Amino acid sequence: MKILVINAGSSSLKYQLIDMENESVLAKGGCERIGIPGGKLIHKANGKEFVIEKEMPNHTVAISLVLEELVDETAGVIKSMDEIDAVGHRVVASGEAFKKTTLVDDAVMVTMDEIAELAPLHNPAAILGVNACRAVMPNKKMALVFDTSFHATMPDYAYMYAIDYADYQEYKVRRYGAHGTSHKFVAGEAARFLGKAPEELKIVTCHLGNGSSISAVKGGKCIDTSMGFTPLAGVPMGTRSGDIDVAAINFICNKKGMDLNEGLTYLNKKSGVLGISGVSSDFRDLIAAKEAGNDRARLALDMFGYGCKKYLGAYMAALGGLDAIVFTAGIGENTPSVRAAVVSDMEAFGIKLDAEKNAIKNNGAIRDISAADSKVRILVIPTNEELVIARETAALL
Repeated sequence: MKILVINAGSSSLKYQLIDMENESVLAKGGCERIGIPGGKLIHKANGKEFVIEKEMPNHTVAISLVLEELVDETAGVIKSMDEIDAVGHRVVASGEAFKKTTLVDDAVMVTMDEIAELAPLHNPAAILGVNACRAVMPNKKMALVFDTSFHATMPDYAYMYAIDYADYQEYKVRRYGAHGTSHKFVAGEAARFLGKAPEELKIVTCHLGNGSSISAVKGGKCIDTSMGFTPLAGVPMGTRSGDIDVAAINFICNKKGMDLNEGLTYLNKKSGVLGISGVSSDFRDLIAAKEAGNDRARLALDMFGYGCKKYLGAYMAALGGLDAIVFTAGIGENTPSVRAAVVSDMEAFGIKLDAEKNAIKNNGAIRDISAADSKVRILVIPTNEELVIARETAALL
């Protein structure tokens, strides 16, 4: 079985074609500047990279271009479209409408339109990608794989906000979380690496990137996660504030003459480590600035590490113990100083890092960076959200 995985953005589209027989990636790539002059497709297959510069006025044209490359005599990896069994689409938010991976049909897409506002930066783009694929491949089965699905196992006392219950019932305002495919993948990989069944383990998974979230996973199921109704909540991030007293943003809006929408843009785009440091949202830039003596860069890094540590401590309590901590995603996999900050001074809880192991450069493999006498295993696990989407799609079929 071969599954085409699609991750559509508003002006971009990433894809992978995965052979589920051995879970190998046959081809992958991405379309850039969809609907913008200067369109480009970067296609990787057969050990080579192919760059096609072509205008893509919409996602339908982009998908058609991808399919042409997949069957191309030189760049292709399949002889015809018949070899693609199904398409799996990444979708950020499902609300309460979908609790698991769902096959696409007309009724499902109507619901998708209705819940698009739950993730206004992501869901409309996913809808564009699905509709484009349906137009180009009308007879292919397609599945929606939601970032929020893994978090659907949270108990009500963990996902509810203390608001008027009638407003929850009417508007479904609650914690949904994000990065679920990543948290699910690395939690499963941790169990495999440790040689234990997921049901035996209590794990805190740390997906740390420009957007960061932390989850508590008990017995293979999520019981809590740091992101909330939107991906704005939780730890400080690249440009997002993370948790903040809502009255503070009301105060700032009044002082700066901003309306609420402008205030949300401020929290999503101009805050986080970028806002604190004034330097960058890229942690490589922050570390370089800190080493050069920039105290605001130091403050931003300290706030991020401390924010993650607080969630780690809270989730240890929620889990009733801890077997492993997993670091993943761009920062989690590649930034030793951040990992060290998150688990520093936690020896009293059985958490002890091996500094030499932690300093080893990421080689794409799972690494155990805990000290020999650490009671809690500290793991670095490269994430693979596309493989989760392919697995979920194949399982549904």
